[in-house]
Amino acid sequence: MPDAPLVAVILDAARPYDRLIIGGVARYVREQAPSWSLYVEEDPLEKLPDLKRWHGDGIIANFDDRRVAAALRDLKLPIVGVGGGYGWFDPASGIPYVFTDNRAIGRLGAAHLLACGFAEFAFYGSPRTSTDGWSKERAVGFEAACREAGRPCHIHTGRQTTARRWQELQRDLRAWIAKLPKPIGLMACNDVRARHVLEACRTLGLRVPDDVAVLGVDNDEMICELTSPPLSSIDQAARQIGYEAATLLGRMLSRGRSAARSARVVVPPIGVVPRMSTDTMATTDDAVAHTLHALRSRQLQRPDITALAEEVCLSRPGLEARFRAVVGRSIHDESVRIRVAAIRRLITQTDLPLKAISARAGFGSVQYMTTFLHRHTGTTPARLRLLERSPANPAAETVPASDPFSRGQ
Repeated sequence: MPDAPLVAVILDAARPYDRLIIGGVARYVREQAPSWSLYVEEDPLEKLPDLKRWHGDGIIANFDDRRVAAALRDLKLPIVGVGGGYGWFDPASGIPYVFTDNRAIGRLGAAHLLACGFAEFAFYGSPRTSTDGWSKERAVGFEAACREAGRPCHIHTGRQTTARRWQELQRDLRAWIAKLPKPIGLMACNDVRARHVLEACRTLGLRVPDDVAVLGVDNDEMICELTSPPLSSIDQAARQIGYEAATLLGRMLSRGRSAARSARVVVPPIGVVPRMSTDTMATTDDAVAHTLHALRSRQLQRPDITALAEEVCLSRPGLEARFRAVVGRSIHDESVRIRVAAIRRLITQTDLPLKAISARAGFGSVQYMTTFLHRHTGTTPARLRLLERSPANPAAETVPASDPFSRGQ
């Protein structure tokens, strides 16, 4: 292997998700492998180099493109796959693969909408194809979280996979949304489908978020900030996927292809980036609404639940029962969820020393904060700051992938 490895990053730079993965690869190169030389083709039709003439050392590729999968099938180079877990990737190939935890994304979306106080929920997915089975997985995670909270969930995919047949897509979508009970919290499988929902709501004269709160996935800023209202969305950690893929490739380049053979790395989502499309409180229970407002306004504090009950003239068991009936979890569990998100924002979006953040969050030391975060996110403050910090990653509301709300300080 030469001193300066040549690495091809075969992704579609025209897609926001792929661009974020490329950004994660670039971050790895800056921090861990400055000698790497990257081949990245901006034209999606030319993203695959002429492999007969390109004498590179390694490849990172998305196998959603059949042509890419066919071209890489018999190569003897170190290769790492990335993506949503579907497409033409062959697990029997032994190629390591880094992909999204789609069920965790669905559960995260449900947790966010549950916290808005909705009693009714819906999921708008995409028809199953060879490359987007991730939509079904997200729907499964979303529905499971709603079911565990005792809430109904309405699921629809439609028959159109793209907006090329816009009139038919919108006609079908409007018919479904019109029949849904209101108010309702609705998650779409990605930001593009969420934009379709917003347009259907506008045409139907429905208020977003009061009648229909809408949540997407990808946090594509071009879509999220230009929609009306701006779209809340889940950041699915695409940069981390790129970073982890580059880490695996680096291991293979230094130790041989067998060093990461058949490795599977599942990356959980970062969190919800809240915007106006879900900025609402749907419950008519004033005591619960007051409690949720108190938790959100004192995000870094451990709540005095007895005092909260006194504020709304209820017993603590009475408030707990009403809160759980609306939100689907206890006051303590919701406060942990909110507190984790607030701490995570401070770590990833500010330059504050960890000691200052731990003090602000009410911990006696950085070690106590580290233990708390590891219990609820599976990672540490230092790793959060390394992998998630980016100007393009706005403050995200975070829920642990497995929803372990019962474990808390």
